Amino acid sequence: MSASPAHLIRLSDLDDRELEDLLDLSTRLKRRAAGEKLSGRSVGLLFFRGSLRTRTAFEAAMHQLGGHTVHLAGASDFWELEAAEGRVMDGRAPEHVKDAAAVLSTYVDALAIRPPMAGHSWAADRRDEAIAAWAKWARVPVINMESAMWHPLQALSDLMTMREALGSLRGKKLAIVWTHSPTPASPAVVHSLVDAAARAGMEVRLAHPPGYELDEEVTRTIGARGQSYSTFDSAAAAVEGAQVVYARSWWSLADYGNPTLSASRRARTHNWRVDEDLLRRGAEARFLHAMPVRRNVEVSDEVLDGGRSLVVDQAANRLHATKAVLLKLLQA
Repeated sequence: MSASPAHLIRLSDLDDRELEDLLDLSTRLKRRAAGEKLSGRSVGLLFFRGSLRTRTAFEAAMHQLGGHTVHLAGASDFWELEAAEGRVMDGRAPEHVKDAAAVLSTYVDALAIRPPMAGHSWAADRRDEAIAAWAKWARVPVINMESAMWHPLQALSDLMTMREALGSLRGKKLAIVWTHSPTPASPAVVHSLVDAAARAGMEVRLAHPPGYELDEEVTRTIGARGQSYSTFDSAAAAVEGAQVVYARSWWSLADYGNPTLSASRRARTHNWRVDEDLLRRGAEARFLHAMPVRRNVEVSDEVLDGGRSLVVDQAANRLHATKAVLLKLLQA
């Protein structure tokens, strides 16, 4: 076993060639089954938060590749784990990630983890200390199934879906529209999507109300690379002429950890949703959403069930992108 296994924590763990190869492999796997190339291999799935598509995609992917998954849920199957180093462990956590990772690495060939988020301070949660600790101490590859900052598997599926619909992505316009929801999500999906689409050469447009800016690391990185990225305070302006409209609700980082202020800010944003009138402003725009989606709150039924909606294809591609990642990390 290599002392330094390859991990997938964020898409920047892949160079441009590796990212392109992974997308090509995902497409090939969708067209033709790979066979049981991972026969006898196992992946541990550790969920500290809920999942529908991610868990199912991993379990189906490993089954189709001849392997096996071991599913563990933090809420029911084990206890709280400490991630910080040098801590005197006299609190709630009876075990350190260092020890759990070392032991689990002797049982499985890879670990896929959806880590916890404290939800009190964005400055703390954005450091992704839990997934970083697993990656540091595991002796097998670690795959990030959505941390506070990043969701690389969703971004792979998003790129794959857009390539299927549009062919080359270079120069195409992607409008990401913030949408109102009583239960907004982590910005991880949008962080990874913005980064991935910009790397693919897309013109990325982000529309949101005041206070919903992305983490500065994401925008600073795109700016340093000289890629196309702009922000709008109007969804209509962002969607104008776009080939893809991607709807997503995410927390205000300005109010992170303060539910009262967050609710007050959201109360002023009910008009932020995607309907057919907005979609028509695009250039025959395809519609994407990572799901779960609140119908007729975030997006109208007319859009979700319409002929330009790719949300089911997008979710289905999670299976093929996951298989590609597993093959890359476990066949190395």
